[in-house]
Amino acid sequence: MKLVVGLGNPGSKYALTRHNAGFMAVDRLAERLDTPVDRNFLRSLVGQGVWAGEKIILAKPQTYMNLSGQAVVALLNWYKLAPADLIVIYDDLDLPPGRLRIRDRGSAGGHRGLASIINLLGTGDFIRVRIGIGRPPVPGPEVADWVLARPASEDMEAIHRVLETVPGVVEEIVRAGVVSAMNKFNGNKTV
Repeated sequence: MKLVVGLGNPGSKYALTRHNAGFMAVDRLAERLDTPVDRNFLRSLVGQGVWAGEKIILAKPQTYMNLSGQAVVALLNWYKLAPADLIVIYDDLDLPPGRLRIRDRGSAGGHRGLASIINLLGTGDFIRVRIGIGRPPVPGPEVADWVLARPASEDMEAIHRVLETVPGVVEEIVRAGVVSAMNKFNGNKTV
């Protein structure tokens, strides 16, 4: 069993913002698995499906980004899963729109949602799928304002193209492992 968590903020105010790339990715996965992610459970919206013979739990924490770890740890504990069974999908300022990067472990890299998970889980040894949103121009908005804003149409198109690859990424991780997924998808540019 795998727990696939998309990071974001709940509510329509944040629905199409850069910081909700993880929620948007889980929505794409839900479409592919033909399952709704609408059951309110342990401070998350959840759904489930099966891929390559493995049960997949999809989750969108409803705790707001900076407290994501509370929901993620509760779900891992409920399903009796280890950090190795966790895949977290989130926005990344250090990747330009149109890029995706998979890692099998690491630090939070300044991402507060990821920091919350690492802090409460006690380890950074879990799979991450990073979706590029790019950095704000200089001079320009503060980072907090940037991530909570909707991208320009060109950037949104690039982000949507990356989101379309996410189901294939997760399927590859489940079917063949994270190293295979990194070899297949890291470095690909969708724009």
